[in-house]
Amino acid sequence: MRLISICPSNTELLHYLGLTHMLVGVDDFSDWPKEIQNLPKLGPDLQIDMDKVEKLEPDLVLASLSVPGMEKNIEELKKRNIPYIVLNPQSLKDIEKDLLSLGKITNTKAKAMEVTDCMNELIHTYKELAATIPSKTKVYWEWWPKPVFTPGKINWLTEISELAGATNVFADKNVASHQTDWEEVAEKNPDVICMIWVGVKESKMKPAHVKKRPGWEENVAAVKENKIFCLEEALFCRPSPRLLHGLKKVAHLLHPDIYPTNTKDDPLL
Repeated sequence: MRLISICPSNTELLHYLGLTHMLVGVDDFSDWPKEIQNLPKLGPDLQIDMDKVEKLEPDLVLASLSVPGMEKNIEELKKRNIPYIVLNPQSLKDIEKDLLSLGKITNTKAKAMEVTDCMNELIHTYKELAATIPSKTKVYWEWWPKPVFTPGKINWLTEISELAGATNVFADKNVASHQTDWEEVAEKNPDVICMIWVGVKESKMKPAHVKKRPGWEENVAAVKENKIFCLEEALFCRPSPRLLHGLKKVAHLLHPDIYPTNTKDDPLL
C-alpha cells in the first residue's frame, strides 16, 4: 500500500504497526521516527498541499481531527476522491482502538494486538502504582500561554495524570481543551506546572515566563516551590503510544521513589 499521513500522531501509529516503509509522504510536523525524514513533505497539518497529495497517488491517506481546522483537509480529500480515513482519539483507549482498526485495514492485526497488549500491561502497572499514592499531586498542563489553553477531562493527559499519581487541575471541565486565564489557573493553585507549548521546543520555553505572571510567585505553590517543568510536546500532545513514554517521564518526575525511569529494553520504544 502507498500510505500518506497528514498528522504526526498518525505517522507514529503507522510506525508502531511496522508500516513506515509504506509511507510515501507526510505532513511537515511529522518528525518521528527518523526513517521518515527524507519523505516528501506535504505542508503543515492545517495547510496540507492537496495537489502534492494527489500526485503521490496514495492508496490511503490517514487524516485527523486532533486540531481544530483540520476539517478542511477531509473536505478536500473527499472532493478529490482520494481514499482516506479520519482518526480523532481523545483517550488511551481510543488510541488502542485506532491501532486495531488500522491493523485490520493494513493486514497488520497481529502487530496491532502486540502493541496494544504492551500498552495495557504498562497502563495496568502504573494504575497499581498510582493506587499506592495517598496524596495526589495537583498538575496544571499548559498547552498555550496566551490565550491560555489546557486539557480538560476529555483528554489523555487527564488519564496520564492519574496514572502518574496526580490529578489534572482542570479535570472538572468536561471538554477536551479548555480556554482559561492566568487568574483561574492561580485559583486552582497547582503543585506542579508542566509546560508543553504546542509547536515550541523545550529550549524555547522558560520557567521565567511563568514566574512573571501577576501574583503567581506569591500565591501559586508550583511557582513558590519552583516545580515548573518544560516537557517535550511530542511525548504529551500526540495521541499515539509514545504518550506512554511521556507517562513514564512525568511519573518519575513527580514520584521518583515510586515510579521507575525509562529503560532501553522498553518494547514500546
